[in-house]
Amino acid sequence: MAKKTASQQSTGGNPVPHWFNREKDAQNLINENDKQNIAVPFFCLENILAATDDFSDVNKLGQGGFGPVYKGIFSDGQEIAVKRLSTQSRQGIDEFRNEVILISKLQHRNLVRLLGYCITGYEQILLYKYMSNKSLDSFIFDPTLSKSLKWKKRFEIILGISRGLLYLHEDSRLRIIHRDLKTSNILLDQQMNPKISDFGLARIVEEQTTETSN
Repeated sequence: MAKKTASQQSTGGNPVPHWFNREKDAQNLINENDKQNIAVPFFCLENILAATDDFSDVNKLGQGGFGPVYKGIFSDGQEIAVKRLSTQSRQGIDEFRNEVILISKLQHRNLVRLLGYCITGYEQILLYKYMSNKSLDSFIFDPTLSKSLKWKKRFEIILGISRGLLYLHEDSRLRIIHRDLKTSNILLDQQMNPKISDFGLARIVEEQTTETSN
């Protein structure tokens, strides 16, 4: 059997994409100025590997354009969702940087909560609060689960999404357009409260300024 190259060993056997010529290219996705503006902590890869059982397929929640998402449990019992940038995703590199910088500055009950991030070698990872009911599309398009969504609950979900959008468009310090709102990007917590997620394509329209009167 042929011996893996150093680059293949760093990415689980997958060849490193041509736009990552050196390991430091990946680490420089977040520069020093960005780090000062990120309001969430850095997590070490070892703790993430332990929480996800080395990204076990058993813990895989799904696959998106950014890459696979895994469920993890830290040693203190905290449940997390781990989004791992795919080595095959060119778009995901820009999405990663955009998402970690934007979401770390946003706080609202109807937005997904970013817990932290990790950049180690060729690994770029985002950590979120785990949503036990997954995404809205898993309910709407499932013949059985859709029956459990009564009209009152559907209205509450719509209202929550609207509140989240109003915050992004009008009330947050950064006025943000999501640009990728769809049912698969609406996550549901244990109480079926909606959380807008996936800000990889989001754009800042303008930064709100505080007006003061003399």
